[in-house]
Amino acid sequence: MTLAIFDLDHTLLAGDSDHAWGQFLIDREVVDAESYRRANERYYAQYRAGTLDIFEFLEFALKPLARHERDQLDAWHREFVATRIRPMITPAARALVEQHRRQGHTLMIVTATNRFVTAPIAREFGIDHLLATEPEEVDGRFTGRVAGTPCYREGKVARLRQWLEHSRETLAGSWFYSDSHNDLPLLELVDHPVAVNPDEVLRREAAARRWPVLALA
Repeated sequence: MTLAIFDLDHTLLAGDSDHAWGQFLIDREVVDAESYRRANERYYAQYRAGTLDIFEFLEFALKPLARHERDQLDAWHREFVATRIRPMITPAARALVEQHRRQGHTLMIVTATNRFVTAPIAREFGIDHLLATEPEEVDGRFTGRVAGTPCYREGKVARLRQWLEHSRETLAGSWFYSDSHNDLPLLELVDHPVAVNPDEVLRREAAARRWPVLALA
């Protein structure tokens, strides 16, 4: 079956779920507002520039998960999806997903954002397959550390290859939609790369390689 793979932030979402989660925690006074906002903005700028140290960022981003019980985190996340995520989902993004679903394609989200933040968003789209950065859990509680390979840049390719080894899927005829030059390793791997609301670096690459460019926002 054909794989239709989607990046999440600024691709299926008209915004960044990881950055928005950080802002949500600030607004709910779960974290210290000023210091967390400065760090959140700094890491976001580094991501956009392609200079992010993913392990340094994850040490920052996963720390709040370790400080609270899962029931409280889940309650906050339900509010987060209702108030911050659903407004980011455009009709065009839903229509793109449904177009591939009607064609019988296997739908997958591959995102650097951690699974706690993104799993409910994948369910919102009705997408069963999710490759995301995995927060480590021990006895049902997050530790604040990452488990395995972060799903970022070349890590997305590594994680996808691992998934393919345990599935009946192949990359024959595959699609991948992304906004970011950070996803060039995976865009280069699939048969049908599509730049969605691309950053400037990806826009230039798409033009040079004659990849289609799509606007979902």
